[in-house]
Amino acid sequence: MAICTLCPRMCKADRAKGEKGFCLMTDEIVLSRAALHYWEEPCISGDRGSGTVFFSGCSLKCVYCQNRPVALNQAGKAVSIERLAEIFCELQEKKAHNINLVTPTHYVPEIIEAVNISRQKGLNIPIVYNSGGYENTDTIKLLDGIIDVYMPDFKYMSSSLSEKYSNASNYSEIVKEAIEAMVSQVGDLEFDEDGMMKKGVLIRHMLLPGCLDDSKEVMKYLYDTYKEKVYYSI
Repeated sequence: MAICTLCPRMCKADRAKGEKGFCLMTDEIVLSRAALHYWEEPCISGDRGSGTVFFSGCSLKCVYCQNRPVALNQAGKAVSIERLAEIFCELQEKKAHNINLVTPTHYVPEIIEAVNISRQKGLNIPIVYNSGGYENTDTIKLLDGIIDVYMPDFKYMSSSLSEKYSNASNYSEIVKEAIEAMVSQVGDLEFDEDGMMKKGVLIRHMLLPGCLDDSKEVMKYLYDTYKEKVYYSI
């Protein structure tokens, strides 16, 4: 966190000393919401809800973001690592199917510590990493043994679209490497007897108006590369 390179922006902000990175966050954990969420994919939310934890800040800040105040650090409450671990356990006590970490990239070191603390206290449900797909592979490697289910976006194939809408011309090359690292780490898909995802990678793609040709390229690449080794949500 002293020279932050957790995300592909590689801004090297000294977040440990209070400097804000591209994500607009210091090393202080800020949450905008932690609650049961019933509107994720059926294999994530099920009938009891996903234990979602929304982290403030973001390394993408897409122009169409539905959580823009959260991404811009305009909403949220600071919590300690110990309190984050307690929140994980409280969500499990509420019968959440999983712990769903939303936009977690810039807090990976703290999340690892919190997960380890909460597991010592009895946390035993899957941990879901829910992100925009813009991830450093070195950061993904840190999460080996921590994350059970990766749920990244694959937003664009076109560099002009990713530059226009997410200020990230290198998005497609980054997300390809990130997903490869995720699949390599967690392996094949696994579901429980109720159809809930226990392990694997679920890739989301949102169809943008006027960009359907790019969507077709995204989906063709993914299926040609991974076939049925991953789940898809369009």
